[in-house]
Amino acid sequence: MAYFVYILAGRKHGTLYVGVTNDLARRLDQHRRGDAASFTHKHNVTRLVFAEAFHHVDEAIAMEKRLKKWRRSWKIQLIEKSNPDWLDLSVGL
Repeated sequence: MAYFVYILAGRKHGTLYVGVTNDLARRLDQHRRGDAASFTHKHNVTRLVFAEAFHHVDEAIAMEKRLKKWRRSWKIQLIEKSNPDWLDLSVGL
């Protein structure tokens, strides 16, 4: 089973949300329906701009905690390293 750390954004350089899940498609659907974190619903943060898979849940949770402590500029650099146009990576999930 894979576990994912993901970052959602409302728009390029917009509000960011960091999360972890074992079912990325289901979790994104929850965010988009407003069934997940109220933060994402309130701020319309639904665009998947970064995701990283892990084999062990403890590794994924540790990465999520690290990312949440990162400066915003570091998160933006991480996103732009693999997704410079901030495309929605959920297309095709």
